[in-house]
Amino acid sequence: METIGLLHTLNSITILSEVLQSQIKTYLIEEQFPKKSILLKAGQVSQRIYYIKKGFIRAWYQKGDNEFTSWFMGEGDIIVSVYSFFSRKPSFENIEVLEDCVLQSINWDQLQTLYKNFQEFNQTGRLITEQYYIRSEERTIDLQTLTAKQRYEKLLLTYPGILQKATLGQIASYLSVKQETLSRIRAKK
Repeated sequence: METIGLLHTLNSITILSEVLQSQIKTYLIEEQFPKKSILLKAGQVSQRIYYIKKGFIRAWYQKGDNEFTSWFMGEGDIIVSVYSFFSRKPSFENIEVLEDCVLQSINWDQLQTLYKNFQEFNQTGRLITEQYYIRSEERTIDLQTLTAKQRYEKLLLTYPGILQKATLGQIASYLSVKQETLSRIRAKK
């Protein structure tokens, strides 16, 4: 029996034919990455789309001397530098492993072949893309409408173990607050 992984997640979105699953298996690679590994550096073109089988990852960009965390992803999430991977242009962000990870991935050419050869996979890809857009818009709305405390509480609900995986500075930058503000919010809990 297959362990929980990308195929299990894809089948929970839409049931894939055996032929499609077999093709995905031929492309899929599984790798382990230690904490602090960089999966993508700003300026590189993203070549792979990943599924987090185990671990925790963040994306961040640099502005001057400051790092700004744009997102966190954990087990069961599909991660990709959306702009770079799909536009085939250099990434603005870095993708960093925050705890030892087991990742499954396929590359851009393989994904395009799946879309071309398996019409059914286009629906799966569309549904995953829709979820990315929903999460992105929700994050934008949250930054505009929720207080810092509310954003912090929502982050803790989404990723309960985040305080053991990410630094307070990374969390503060994700929440768009200064680290001192995050410390005050945490002190009031």
